Amino acid sequence: MYIVVVDAAKCEGCEECVNVCPQGVFQMVDGKSDPYQSSECVNCESCLGVCPTSAITITEI
Repeated sequence: MYIVVVDAAKCEGCEECVNVCPQGVFQMVDGKSDPYQSSECVNCESCLGVCPTSAITITEI
């Protein structure tokens, strides 16, 4: 199982993570990415590859 965290201070709201995630982990809230379904993450790291500000971290628990 993985925990996905988005640093709101770094997030530019580009929605790239929302568009690339095959598991639907992210949604946009007030112009920022929100990993509201973090438990669905399979650690494919697609979001990490597209985030221009490295605002996303994935931690295995």
